[in-house]
Amino acid sequence: MPSFDHLVFDNGYAQLPECFYSKVTPQALGNPRLVSVNTRVARLLDLDPDDHAGMLAVTAGQHVPADADPLAMVYAGHQFGVYVPRLGDGRALLLGEVRNQQGEKWDLHLKGSGHTPYSRQGDGRAVLRSSIREYLCSEAMFGLGIPTTRALCLVDSETPVQRERMERGAAILRVAQSHVRFGTFEYFYYRNKHAELKQLADFVIAEHFPAFVNEADCYERFYHEVVKRTAEMIAQWQAVGFCHGVMNTDNMSILGLTLDYGPFGFMEAFDAGHICNHSDFQGRYAFNQQPDIGYWNCACLGQALSPLFNNDVDVIKGILAQYPDAFAETYSLLIRQKAGLAVSQKNDSSLFDQLFTLMQKSKTDYTLFFRRLCDYEPDGDNALLRDLFVDRDAFDRWCKDYGVRLSAESGSVSERRRAMQQLDDNELVAAGVSRDMVRLSIGIEHIDDIIQDLAQALSKTA
Repeated sequence: MPSFDHLVFDNGYAQLPECFYSKVTPQALGNPRLVSVNTRVARLLDLDPDDHAGMLAVTAGQHVPADADPLAMVYAGHQFGVYVPRLGDGRALLLGEVRNQQGEKWDLHLKGSGHTPYSRQGDGRAVLRSSIREYLCSEAMFGLGIPTTRALCLVDSETPVQRERMERGAAILRVAQSHVRFGTFEYFYYRNKHAELKQLADFVIAEHFPAFVNEADCYERFYHEVVKRTAEMIAQWQAVGFCHGVMNTDNMSILGLTLDYGPFGFMEAFDAGHICNHSDFQGRYAFNQQPDIGYWNCACLGQALSPLFNNDVDVIKGILAQYPDAFAETYSLLIRQKAGLAVSQKNDSSLFDQLFTLMQKSKTDYTLFFRRLCDYEPDGDNALLRDLFVDRDAFDRWCKDYGVRLSAESGSVSERRRAMQQLDDNELVAAGVSRDMVRLSIGIEHIDDIIQDLAQALSKTA
């Protein structure tokens, strides 16, 4: 496998006009050290996972590969519902796009690379604490089968970075098929740069939706696909109890990827209104608001794309109208799978509504409940399940209804348990990683071990 300097770069975004970005050179971290390498991502790029010197030099900003073309992408966005006309990569750079032997293109996106023209009042740096969280949890999300950016490696340094306290500067090399955001389209729409808006849409369609290129309704198809992917991604979040925390339109991926891991978290004690972002005072991005915010963000994207639809509002409304069904179909399927139900029935939503009401009252651990549900016995006392609830009589009534519902399934008990355990064990691993990282209860010297454990524990869904 090649080293960094022998990767095959194919930098399509850098071929767009300069109004789409600013060319920036990474600023080196002081006395860096390589903390961890994600060997699975290295192999995805056809990169030698043992090229530690190359990965350290590039991720620490000390070396730019010969064919890379680093740039900071410009975009705008609605932040907590308020439009901000100019944002952009304030502490990250798109180093370039790499094509692997399978013909796939992957962005190499360096986060924590220093000042850019879009840094505003920021220092352009990332700190070790948040970098560890994104590095590990993005891989956990990938293992759960949820679309996400990933990271190749993590670098620590002695560069001081001021936050609430002085912390160590760090960087991760993020990998995804695209880092174009809803806010990238908003930037050009609200500046009345409709020619550039069309150029961006044509670029994204050609790169990521080539089947639409020669279609008369290519922009409508593109928008429909983004809406569908977004709805399905958020349904997957809800099913595993993931709370993003900052669902601004500049944090929404045009490919339906989980993007920009900030104050995220996996829900522990069930609380439909859980807020993982301490700065979200109004609860705009609370757990139970995520599906509606996804819809709202898609509406913002539709507005930004409207010049490509000849400003036909009915086109946007028609495509947006498909969001609720796309979300509901995916979410219902995933929740049924977690409960061992293979076939949909009309009363399923009522069964789960009753369950979540009980869980809300008891603050039941969301992930642990579904793991214990794997061992449900129709004629047993199900003591481990009952212990998770305060109102045990109400739970017993729900359990009885659940048992009746299970009796309508055709599969064997062993098959049901095996399928449920695979899903729920994986979620326990992912949630456990998130909890450990939030609390930083382990040393960074163990991160490689955690990545390997993730790879093994989640391999069946990856």
